[in-house]
Amino acid sequence: MSNIVAVTACPTGVAHTQMAAEALKKIGADMGHNITVETQGAEGAKHILPQSAIEAAQVVIIAADIHIDPARFQGIPMYAVTTSQAIRHTKEVIEAALRETADFAAPTPEPSPGDGKKFIVGVTSCPTGIAHTFMAAEALRKAGETLGHDIKIETQGSVGAKNVLSQEEIARADAVVIAADAFVDTQRFSGKPIYETTTKAALHAGEQAIQSALAAAPAMKKDLAGQVEELKKERSASRTGPYRHLMTGVSYMLPVVVAGGLLIALGFAFGGIYAGDKEGTFAWALMQIGGGDGAFSLFVPVLGAFISYSIAQRPGITPGLVGGLLAANVGAGFLGAIVAGFIAGYLTQFLNDSIKLPQNLSGLKPVLILPFLSTMVVGLLMIYVIGPPMKIALEWLSQWLKEMQGTSALALGLILGGMMAFDMGGPVNKAAYTFATGLLSAKIYAPMAAVMAAGMTPPLGLALAATLFKDRFTDDEHEASKAAFVLGISFITEGAIPFAARDPFRVIPCIMIGSAVTGAVSMAMKCTLMVPHGGIFVLPIPNAVTGLVAYTFAILAGTIVTAAALFFAKSPLKEARK
Repeated sequence: MSNIVAVTACPTGVAHTQMAAEALKKIGADMGHNITVETQGAEGAKHILPQSAIEAAQVVIIAADIHIDPARFQGIPMYAVTTSQAIRHTKEVIEAALRETADFAAPTPEPSPGDGKKFIVGVTSCPTGIAHTFMAAEALRKAGETLGHDIKIETQGSVGAKNVLSQEEIARADAVVIAADAFVDTQRFSGKPIYETTTKAALHAGEQAIQSALAAAPAMKKDLAGQVEELKKERSASRTGPYRHLMTGVSYMLPVVVAGGLLIALGFAFGGIYAGDKEGTFAWALMQIGGGDGAFSLFVPVLGAFISYSIAQRPGITPGLVGGLLAANVGAGFLGAIVAGFIAGYLTQFLNDSIKLPQNLSGLKPVLILPFLSTMVVGLLMIYVIGPPMKIALEWLSQWLKEMQGTSALALGLILGGMMAFDMGGPVNKAAYTFATGLLSAKIYAPMAAVMAAGMTPPLGLALAATLFKDRFTDDEHEASKAAFVLGISFITEGAIPFAARDPFRVIPCIMIGSAVTGAVSMAMKCTLMVPHGGIFVLPIPNAVTGLVAYTFAILAGTIVTAAALFFAKSPLKEARK
């Protein structure tokens, strides 16, 4: 005979809670076990488990559809299921719970001597975010302490993220453990050793998960492409505050814009300039999928949704999505979506922290209270307060850009081009890129062309200079120039960073001059681009670029100017060493 304690709970605390409790008590008694059950619901907890029963229990069964705090069961094996599983498969649930005791009793490996104390961070998450999320977090925490390491675990449950990891904690972490049965975004852990497993595996073998994470440190990459990838990961991890939230929104938006832009370009290729009017044709279908009724209608709402998601996690998606959609509908465009995303995120986060509910009602927050309140407030603000002035601002900007001729276009191209090269993928570069990408929603394509061409120029110019003027570059730089060429044609501006890091005061001004020339030529020659990424690989697609010859000339001109500037700025190495 085994001593078992259980907790049953559902949002109302009526039917499923009571049915699960009765099933566990009856089947448990029939199986010869002593089982005590506590019920939790809208009216609070009943038949509360006495401490003596908890201490005597061999296992705890959590049959719940809402979050149950497992803190009082520390040190006891726990098995979590839904109330429906407990009602329909009671015997199997009890048998599976008792098997947990054998796994739990398995000997814990001793800490390896000489390993040193490490700092581990992690995330646990399950589809419901109720029992397993918190049980796995507790198991990992205990395993880390047993192995002699410091550890902090973030839980991502139905009420949002708790015990959230700060950027500073992630930065100093030696390894990351992701124990999840649901999606967890690992972008913020870029550059860190990551070990991914399930919540059940973390419950049974927490020490093994931590040791595997510590052993997962990737080999250091020494080639230029590897250096660039590491630099991009470091920059991504170092983003903080509003900038990080904006870039999260942009990163989720980009695939939508790329897919939509390519489909529209293909529609024009098959059906000509009036492809969208030829209903029923293949070209018309492509335009529908990629254009205003398809992908392009989504990217403004997606931008708002994932800015909000970055701030408030899952509860922020609905108000951000609706706010972004309203921004598109009222004509506020990407500017309105950015504002809506930030308001939705911070409002949802505030409401989530401010609204306190009984434990058995906490499951109502993410599915009812937070989306209802935050969506209503954001929606009203977009319609009456934010939307109208944002619409005016976007219309003015669009009209000004469309009417630009000669000197004005040249000046804007110079500015955008210089910004793309200034920090090679940093905040200034991303500001120019976000500006150009957002304008695609207003069907303004010239700044996008200038920005992508100018972003390709720095690594291309450096590759050309290292090839032509060998005496001004080291052997390592000569070797790296081959990879820089590939990165340049792929629109990865960060390919110039290793060169700039070695000689910033000469390299950065030179690449800024070249990129400014490219941007100015592209704008002055009225080149347009419908796709915000892809480098030269999108150029052969019909109608992806207008003025293809002029656009190619702009890239070549900037590349040559960059190389020439480097020739005059950098002295031959042999002379420099004398």
